[in-house]
Amino acid sequence: MGETAAVKSEETQKTQIDPETAERVIAEKRIGERIKRLRLKKSMGLVELGRHTGLSASFLSQLETGRVVPTLRNLSRIAMVFSKDLSYFFETEPNALFRIHRRKERVRLPQTGVNDPTYYFESLGYMVPDRHMDPYFAEFVPLGKEMEPRAHMHAGFEFLYVLDGDLEIHHGDQACTLEAGDAIYFDASTPHSYKCAGKKPAGAIIVTMHQAPPAHPIPLRGVAATPTAKPPIPAR
Repeated sequence: MGETAAVKSEETQKTQIDPETAERVIAEKRIGERIKRLRLKKSMGLVELGRHTGLSASFLSQLETGRVVPTLRNLSRIAMVFSKDLSYFFETEPNALFRIHRRKERVRLPQTGVNDPTYYFESLGYMVPDRHMDPYFAEFVPLGKEMEPRAHMHAGFEFLYVLDGDLEIHHGDQACTLEAGDAIYFDASTPHSYKCAGKKPAGAIIVTMHQAPPAHPIPLRGVAATPTAKPPIPAR
């Protein structure tokens, strides 16, 4: 055997991976789970994926559940269907976002921009970077006879779920009173305010979402409106 053939033979031996090692690598990278996620993201069934790759639905099912070890050729076929490079299946996956906010770690803050706050809030998502929504726990305190809530507005949308107590919501020229278990979703670019409607504090979960508002404001629906004076619109 010539020198060139001997070098090629040695390179081949170095690049060959025994089945046990291949199975371990595929299990560590959870390739079957990655394939399934890609398929479900495209709302694609096993039969349809099989038509695109030339692989049987039965084989693909076993591949997704880790019961068979795919060849690089089969992985290449699957990668092409989803416009992925073969290396996608072997790259280290970033850790999925998972943050816990313990009650004892939260900070209770008063309403900003006023001397006499009408509510206090605690951020439930302060540890999440680049978040697409801001969840809060808010407690609305009963107001004195001469006190009125301050309206505010911001881009996006807002969702509120009342945990306990009664809460009056003003949204533009509409108003409604929510009880424990009631929820509301509204366009936050319209001036809005909250007011405790009972003698005891009202608690609520509020989620503000950062999407741009629609071309037309979303009307407040689902709860009968009550006549009320339009609140002032100072800064928050």
